[in-house]
Amino acid sequence: MKIAVDAMGGDNAPEEIVKGVALARTALPETEFTLFGKRDEIMKYMADFKNVKIVHTDEEILMEDEPVKAVRSKKNSSMVLAAKAVKDGEADAVFSAGNTGALLAAGLFVIGRIKGIGRPGMTTTLPSLEGDNDTFTMLDVGANAESKAKNLHDFAILGNFYSCNVMNVTNPRIALLNNGTEYDKGDKLHKETYQLLKDDQSLNFVGNIESRELLNGKADVVVTDGFTGNAVLKNTEGTALSMLKLVKHAIMDNGVTSKLGGLLLKKSFGEIADKMDYSKHGGAVLLGVKAPVVKAHGSSNAVQVKNALIQLHTMVDSNITKNLSDYFASHKAEQAASKVDNQE
Repeated sequence: MKIAVDAMGGDNAPEEIVKGVALARTALPETEFTLFGKRDEIMKYMADFKNVKIVHTDEEILMEDEPVKAVRSKKNSSMVLAAKAVKDGEADAVFSAGNTGALLAAGLFVIGRIKGIGRPGMTTTLPSLEGDNDTFTMLDVGANAESKAKNLHDFAILGNFYSCNVMNVTNPRIALLNNGTEYDKGDKLHKETYQLLKDDQSLNFVGNIESRELLNGKADVVVTDGFTGNAVLKNTEGTALSMLKLVKHAIMDNGVTSKLGGLLLKKSFGEIADKMDYSKHGGAVLLGVKAPVVKAHGSSNAVQVKNALIQLHTMVDSNITKNLSDYFASHKAEQAASKVDNQE
């Protein structure tokens, strides 16, 4: 198996990316990694290059670059070359912690999307604090700022497949993120999407869900547009970090008794922090393109990069792209047949 790595993408590149590859290589000794980026910079952070190949390029896509323009004009950038390696059959999957929009554009224009899928969705795994499952899947979390009802319906189909085949959830409960739980809540987009999901008998649609209920185990797959999903994801992450800081300050600023209590609860606080750390499940998956593509958080450290690379390995090993393509085509065919039967 071969994984193409954009070594220059992200706030901490290339250091944390390269160190993450080294950790992943230890966990995945049969996997080959091709790192695209500045050779001299990459070589600073890796002691040996067993199962590691470097493809040198001085060009990179920056976080502030306009995504589509950057992909088209910077054809020798580390991200575009990594995507091209997959297109040319030189690698099986792509990893990047760089510009999200550019990675989406590279996935669409370089790798290509699965037939029938209008827009790929960025998919992430978040912690569930209650219920039978300890995680849930949410998409889109940043690939598409604007979406149509058809796109959100496609995201539900993609999320259903991912939840079943990657997260091992049986008959996943699918919910639509909205500003209320009533069926008639939301704008025109959400009302149209609600009806599409309700009418799709192959999906276990459980209705609308409010953002305050996301972590409470009410759904296994949450569908939303990329703008809202990205905002909710960052808010969830920020709230978790802020709450832990508040607890720390409450302990440290209130005398010896509080400090002793904090010491006794140190293990419990660590368990809470671990539970809320969604990065341990890997990066965000770009579902709907012809090869596994994973986007890690821009500020990812080496351990988070390693987790994302292991996630990619699992996806390639399970042949997820072909299975997803077959599933999506079969689902659409069944829907078309059902529509014809209803008309008759």
